[in-house]
Amino acid sequence: ACSDFLSILPPNEIVLENYWTEEADVENAVIGCYAALQSSECIGKMAAWGEIRSDNIVPGMSTPDMETQILKGNILPSHSYSNWTSFYQVINRCNTVLYYAPLVNQKDPNYTPSELKATIAEVTALRDLCYFYLIRTFKDVPFVNLPSIDDNQEYRIQPSSFDSVLTVMIDELELVKDDAVRQYANITSNTARVTRYSIYALLADMYLWKQDYDNCVRCCDLVIDHKIKRYEEEKNTTATKVRLYGKYPLISQQVSGNSTGNAYTEIFGIGHSFESLLELDFEENVSTSNSFISSYYGSNSTTVGYLSAAEFLFKDASSSSNALFKRTDGRYLESMEENNGVYAIDKYTRLNVTYDVSPGTSGTPNVSTSRRSTPYANWIIYRLTDVMLMKAEAEVQLAGNVDPNAITPEQKAHYRNAFSLVSAVYNRANNIVGGRTDTLVFNNFANNRITMEDLVLKERQRELLFEGKRWFDLVRLARREGNNNRLVNYAVNKYVDNQSAMRKKLNAPMALYFPYGESELKVNPNLKQNPAYETGSTTNITD
Repeated sequence: ACSDFLSILPPNEIVLENYWTEEADVENAVIGCYAALQSSECIGKMAAWGEIRSDNIVPGMSTPDMETQILKGNILPSHSYSNWTSFYQVINRCNTVLYYAPLVNQKDPNYTPSELKATIAEVTALRDLCYFYLIRTFKDVPFVNLPSIDDNQEYRIQPSSFDSVLTVMIDELELVKDDAVRQYANITSNTARVTRYSIYALLADMYLWKQDYDNCVRCCDLVIDHKIKRYEEEKNTTATKVRLYGKYPLISQQVSGNSTGNAYTEIFGIGHSFESLLELDFEENVSTSNSFISSYYGSNSTTVGYLSAAEFLFKDASSSSNALFKRTDGRYLESMEENNGVYAIDKYTRLNVTYDVSPGTSGTPNVSTSRRSTPYANWIIYRLTDVMLMKAEAEVQLAGNVDPNAITPEQKAHYRNAFSLVSAVYNRANNIVGGRTDTLVFNNFANNRITMEDLVLKERQRELLFEGKRWFDLVRLARREGNNNRLVNYAVNKYVDNQSAMRKKLNAPMALYFPYGESELKVNPNLKQNPAYETGSTTNITD
């Protein structure tokens, strides 16, 4: 009888009949998508793909050979960072939910059409987030929107171009964005799971890469307006934590009296803050931990991880001789520290930070911190200041080519909008007394596109340091410019030696991207290796 049953029902149908029958099955599968995204493989690649090649990162202590080679610009198809399997595993989980959830809706009357739509929106966003990482890292990638449920399916997929994948994702998300949940019953889920507002943030980011700046601004405004509305509703209860910087509600740095550092503690220490839009949640005493942070940035027992901060980011900041951070800017104190000549990465590794806003006329303020005793730091994907600075970048581009001697009122308005966004983020962080001469002045930037672009780019570097954003910001700049020149000028800042060799490596147009992994090349003949990792490359950045 058993053999008869198995011969009648194919394995795939057995799974369908036994599992995809009720709403709880769908919910469990959705949680499984998040669990896959929280794997050390995915977290490590989110961070490394967006950060390790940038000017922020240099070797730390006991750096593994692979990371050492990547930091030297020696990137190989055999490196695990060239392997995308973990992201396609998440994508397949998402595709599986998208395939079966409508069938469950037909079987379970408790799983309503609106709940089905919310599921589709949530899981589509997770899948497209994965593809967004992949195209920014590899450029052209196979785009699969069906689950692997049949042995007869073709898995050797032709890669789709960066632009075509980006367009498909934007179209998908525009269709489902307003079906997503606005607010969950569980407060933590409002930032640990996809909401309507995190989809708006993802769309804003995608539009920025598409160079569709009007739509980028539109999506950014949906996020910013939501946060302003929430601030107005909650300001009597959150007044001690959130205040307006210009018209933008941000967590105040002030702890009490002269003590400051509250924004860091709320955003990175406690997590799920007012400013958060989407972060991967790691709960204490749960088997999955964020081992990337403890190994690569640092832990309670190891101040310096495998990676460390480039010297130019921290050195001389306390005397305002640093090109990026002024002595009034608390972010260099929160994100880094000097340890025997090495600059440790402290963002995420610290549970809380406090320091005095009145350190005197010279020297670094005394910083009081406690480090995480366990590796459960959340990983933030989108937060409010990131979106604000996306909008600032878009506003600068909307001004177009500016003649400094004949700037139009419309162009100046775009620059003014961008400047007000940057100023809000900058002023929240620059609250150490004695620094009013370091306040940004609009007229110092307002008549030149390059200075405005650099203003935004540097503020993104300061604000989003070590959050997996910097290399992607530089790649986006290079794609917009049509060449690597400015990217190279930024990226080589961290190299004390061999700058000329690194310039040569990074000047190859397709060197912005990683090579395809050698295992993928073996099984998929439709993949052709990135020409930057062969000889004689003439391919353009945006081909």
